[in-house]
Amino acid sequence: MGIEDFGGGQTAQSDVLVVTTNDVPGYHVQQVIGEVFGLTVRSRHLGSQIGAGLKSLVGGELKGLTKTLVETRNQAMERLVEQARSRGANAVLMMRFDVTEAADVGTEVCAYGTAVVIAPKG
Repeated sequence: MGIEDFGGGQTAQSDVLVVTTNDVPGYHVQQVIGEVFGLTVRSRHLGSQIGAGLKSLVGGELKGLTKTLVETRNQAMERLVEQARSRGANAVLMMRFDVTEAADVGTEVCAYGTAVVIAPKG
C-alpha cells in the first residue's frame, strides 16, 4: 500500500473549496447558505475484525482498518462537497468530521460544515 492509501482531502481541480478554518485569507463571504453534511455508514467486515483482534495481541497499526476509514472519510467528504455544490456554494468553512458507532453494526462518519459563497477581496 502506498501513502495515497492512507490520506485524503481535496484535489486541486475541486470547484468547492473545503477548509477547517472560519475564513479563507484573501476572500470574503458574500453569502452564508447554511450547514451541509455528507454521511456514510460502514458495516464491520468479520475478517477484518478477527484480523484486528489478532493484531491487537502483538500491537501495531491495523492497516486494513486504517485504509477503510480513509475511504469512508473520503466518501463522506465527497458527499459534503456534492451537497454544497447543489445548494450553490463554492466553499465550505469550518469542516469537521464526526465518527460514531451505529447500533453496534457499523461506524457512521459525517463530514459537516458551513456552505458559503466566497469572492476575492477587492
